[in-house]
Amino acid sequence: MKVFKFVLSVFIISFTFVSCGQNNSNKPQQKAMEKPDSTQWNKLTEAEKYVIESKGTERAFTGAYVDNHEQGVYKCKRCNAPLFNSDAKFDSGSGWPAFDDMIEGAVQEIPDADGFRTEIVCANCKGHLGHVFKGEGFTSKNTRHCVNSISLQFEPMDSVSEKINVEHLDTAIFASGCFWGTEYFFENAEGVISTQVGYIGGHKDNPTYKEVCTGKTGHAEAVRVVYDTTKTDYKTLCKLFFETHDPTQINRQGPDIGHQYRTGVFYLNDSQKEVAEELKSLLEQKGLKVATEITKATTFWEGEDYHEHYYSNKGGTPYCHGYTKRFDD
Repeated sequence: MKVFKFVLSVFIISFTFVSCGQNNSNKPQQKAMEKPDSTQWNKLTEAEKYVIESKGTERAFTGAYVDNHEQGVYKCKRCNAPLFNSDAKFDSGSGWPAFDDMIEGAVQEIPDADGFRTEIVCANCKGHLGHVFKGEGFTSKNTRHCVNSISLQFEPMDSVSEKINVEHLDTAIFASGCFWGTEYFFENAEGVISTQVGYIGGHKDNPTYKEVCTGKTGHAEAVRVVYDTTKTDYKTLCKLFFETHDPTQINRQGPDIGHQYRTGVFYLNDSQKEVAEELKSLLEQKGLKVATEITKATTFWEGEDYHEHYYSNKGGTPYCHGYTKRFDD
């Protein structure tokens, strides 16, 4: 996460220590196997709903984890997604738990409408956490995630089978048609920490869904997958990619037609490139005319919130994705 350096005036210093809260086209579906949805999230109390759903703020110095110094993992109160390791926690004196780092891909930043602050939400369920401040100099990472205790649940080390280590996390990016269906299969795959729909491979900065749908920006609908390398690997995920869509279709997937629905692997390093090329070659040896493009990843632009975890939130199953075993092992 890039650290921004700036000169702090007396106004900014006083402002950043205020509350870390805020002031207050359907596609066809077909019936298939069931997938977990948002109804499986934890039931929230009214106080929790006020903060997590309505973006409220708990009073300073009243939260359960302000002075918690145990070793463990802080998870999202609503969906149980791991967010912060205890090693990243520090005392900022602000009255809310502070973390100078997050578990990779677990927290999303959203600029406030007023332009002064940046909200942070759980990347998985979009529940409100608090705000992030940079350049204050509290730690060497120069970042303070100011989080409401009520948005969190803490798992001490003695009850965590294995601490989530940022060194064990990696990222993959796949495009296989409508990102609703792509995410559907990856979000519940073993070892996957988080998924994010978005756009990649185009020439316009920060494109919108409507712009991408015109086919003029050059982007593909894609999904960014953050995974735990101690529980899965890139090859396993790449196989899942090839087995959950038709990689022989060109600039389409099922009824969705357009360059934005192309099949593609966007590799982040040479190792990922080699794995993708190996699997593509194996399918070609089986007689498939694989259209999948294997391209070096460029900027991944996050998609709109209403596209996130579409089937988990709305119900149903993908209309243009399905599982077909293509590999022998």
